[in-house]
Amino acid sequence: MASRPPAPMPDTLSDAFAAAVLLSSNDKPDTLPPGRLSPVSPLPHSSSKHHHHHHTPSSSSGSSGSVSRAPAFASRRSHSGEIPLPSDGPPRGARPGHRRTGSGPLIFTSGSTSSSATSPLTNALPAGNICPTGRLAKPLPSFSAASTPPPPAPPRAIRHDVLGSGTGNYGHGSIMRSRSGGVAPEEDANVRRAMSSADPEELKRAGNEQYKKGYFEEALRLYDRALALCPDNAACRGNRAAALTGLRRFGDAIKECEEAVRIDPSYGRAHQRLASLHIRLGHLEDAQKHLSLATPQPDLLELHKLQTVEKHLGRCLDSRKVGDWKNVLRECDAAIAAGADSSALLFAARAEALLRLNQLDEADMAISSASKLDYSSSCTSDTKFCGFFANAYLYYAHAQVDIALGRFDHAVSSADKARIIDPRNVEVITMHTNVKAVARARSLGNELFKSGKFSEACIAYGEGLKHHPVNPVLHCNRAACRFKLGQWEKSIEDCNEALMIQPNYTKALLRRAASYGKMERWAESLKDYEVLRRELPGDTEVAEAYFHAQVALKSSRGEEVSNLKFGGEVEAVTGMEQFQMATSLPGVSVVHFMTHSNQQCCKISPFVNALCTKYPSINFLKVDVNESPAVARAENVRTVPTFKIYKNAIRVKEMICPSQQLLEYSVRHYGT
Repeated sequence: MASRPPAPMPDTLSDAFAAAVLLSSNDKPDTLPPGRLSPVSPLPHSSSKHHHHHHTPSSSSGSSGSVSRAPAFASRRSHSGEIPLPSDGPPRGARPGHRRTGSGPLIFTSGSTSSSATSPLTNALPAGNICPTGRLAKPLPSFSAASTPPPPAPPRAIRHDVLGSGTGNYGHGSIMRSRSGGVAPEEDANVRRAMSSADPEELKRAGNEQYKKGYFEEALRLYDRALALCPDNAACRGNRAAALTGLRRFGDAIKECEEAVRIDPSYGRAHQRLASLHIRLGHLEDAQKHLSLATPQPDLLELHKLQTVEKHLGRCLDSRKVGDWKNVLRECDAAIAAGADSSALLFAARAEALLRLNQLDEADMAISSASKLDYSSSCTSDTKFCGFFANAYLYYAHAQVDIALGRFDHAVSSADKARIIDPRNVEVITMHTNVKAVARARSLGNELFKSGKFSEACIAYGEGLKHHPVNPVLHCNRAACRFKLGQWEKSIEDCNEALMIQPNYTKALLRRAASYGKMERWAESLKDYEVLRRELPGDTEVAEAYFHAQVALKSSRGEEVSNLKFGGEVEAVTGMEQFQMATSLPGVSVVHFMTHSNQQCCKISPFVNALCTKYPSINFLKVDVNESPAVARAENVRTVPTFKIYKNAIRVKEMICPSQQLLEYSVRHYGT
């Protein structure tokens, strides 16, 4: 077939898009290659074999599924031995059964606020950034692109030595795999033989084979060896970038692609890889530039991703300006799901929105995801986001989350860094002043509290709350001062404020329960201790406080409390009358039917003793069926060990030869 004459490069991204639409009617998507995708208890345990289901990789709106096109510029340089782009299909090592980021509807949920946008997991995302303006120079025309899914692949054996995650965009390297063992000896021999070669082409071919199998580290070693022999090989640079992307080393991958286009400015696939990487990192202007340089025309799916990310980012920035934090969260999630799944700034914006919505734990998870990313490679010094220098915004968001969760020293450090990077930003200056004031107030209050100066400490914490009224730590600390001063009603008020901000704040619950107890409001005190027992099941102080609150409540109602006990050893039962009296007591009683001659009873008895210590408010009893046969007959016990649980004189559970896990679960379930 005669090659087409060279065509002029499009002047703008809109022109490139128009050219792509004209050519796409004649394009056919390539067919994707098929993917590879206890001895204590004698109770019988049913065993079932795990069946693995194999699925054919499917295209998505993420990096995978790009439409493959024949080159329209015959004069462009051909790069032999180059790894195919995502449109050419995934490596043959793709393992079935692993969801890829962006291939399914993963939804961010944050307490009462949930986003309808699909989103990737936030704890396994690489670094990112946002373009300086947050807007594209020209709006992209709307369009839709469909590709024919590949035919179903026959099932293949699962490779247990391969781990997979990512978007399925193999050419852009978003699936990570590693050899954790079980590699065929001949494969290692092939790598060793190739490494000893002095032929760059042979090394590159061997690297491509390792890449296709998903062994990115081995592929990288081979490409490094080839480049040491021939450093100006643009195709090898591009392949090395693909392997680096597979290892989630996005900054290094960008550098390799840039070196490849320096060697060969017309290297279209390198430009396309750069565009995809920049979209994932949030560098929208850079992505736009490289899409316009990709030949023979921009990739339609990448164009669509770019347009969608830009749209959601713009809405996010607009919502932040008016303080619509629910919409900020929703648009951040949508931008991440649309393709910017490695943007540190988007995760920082999520953290700020969640913090403003008083979802502290979720905010901490979001800022932790951002912290795992490399800030320095994510943002250039002049990059802007929401009116901030980008790195300053990252530290700005981090300082706010840290101060809210009581990490005062870290908050001060982050605030100082933000002030150094962006010294004229009004929001940074205000945040820096507040964080410093709150940290000083907390430090002074703690010193005064330790010195027994509770009134002065209370005033110090109050000064800090003037700068940060929704700080749960300062509210809880002031509650402790007021408790010491006998101001129990005010202590409860401070605890309520702290718990409104952070509902699972155990220290605030403890102080409120104690304050309720001082006011003899035993029902409220007992309710808080019940929550604490679920949160801290092994805490003996909480268990003892819960027990005393139970006794006080029963006593205030005129109920019998003389038989209630706390802690102690497992009580031996020797007769029917003693058994009936013990199991009719208020609260929970656990009866262990056993005999010293039984091996299983001997094995589980130390665990029962440990449970007695761990759950001191529960009454533990043991009945030796040989020494007390009448009790065994009355309770119809024929097998040991047998456990029966009574609650308020009613039998609620019976277990024959239970495992330790089941026994403790049942004790905890009925005892709390």
